[in-house]
Amino acid sequence: MLARRRHVYFGMMGTCIGLFVLAWGVVRLWSVPVAVGMCVVAMVIPPLAAMVANRRGPDDRWWDDPSGDPKSDEWWDELDGKKRRQ
Repeated sequence: MLARRRHVYFGMMGTCIGLFVLAWGVVRLWSVPVAVGMCVVAMVIPPLAAMVANRRGPDDRWWDDPSGDPKSDEWWDELDGKKRRQ
């Protein structure tokens, strides 16, 4: 799952860079408003790419899952103010 998210992220960011380069290298010669519109679309892509890249997959370990080390888990639970289930 991580590899798929990474590929999608780099694909989205490549599209973003491609839109900027095409907008100001080629499209602006024919239509500046279209070039600006392409840049606006390119501006929206990086936040979406970050959301895709940081999405939790079904097999991903989340930050608050137990680590498997009882001493460490007990220590973190104490810091977080959680009561340990016995």
